Amino acid sequence: MASLRIGHGYDIHRTAPHRRLVLGGVAFASDFGLDGHSDADCLTHAICDALLGAAGLPDIGHFFPNTDAQWQDADSQVLLQHVVRELRARGWQPVNLDASLIAERPKIAPRLAEMRTVLAASTGLAPDAIGLKATTNEGSDDIGKGLAIAAHAVALIEKI
Repeated sequence: MASLRIGHGYDIHRTAPHRRLVLGGVAFASDFGLDGHSDADCLTHAICDALLGAAGLPDIGHFFPNTDAQWQDADSQVLLQHVVRELRARGWQPVNLDASLIAERPKIAPRLAEMRTVLAASTGLAPDAIGLKATTNEGSDDIGKGLAIAAHAVALIEKI
């Protein structure tokens, strides 16, 4: 068995009025949030899927189904902490994360350091083991029109 594994995660949520916008565990002042069963933090969801995929486990929908009322409006940092515990229970731990957020608005780059700190606390990683980037879709498709926000994440895990 390999002592290192890589996983990839992707998540996208449509924007929704009258919802709180949370990305990477950080609340943004915004006139919209993201539509979803939990807090719809697409960055954290992509990271969860990257970690789960690296361990050969099912995606976050398996662990936190949108049909289960206990996850309604759930803080995605709680989900991420649960994912890290699942990995550790199976003999794995995160080594590093790299993720990209794709959004036209709000401006994300000024909050990346804060998001890195929150994600580090939830994963047990040092902040410098988490790479975060923000980009736009240059006006193309639903993301580019401000109708959705997406994230890609890659995770490296190692055998404990």
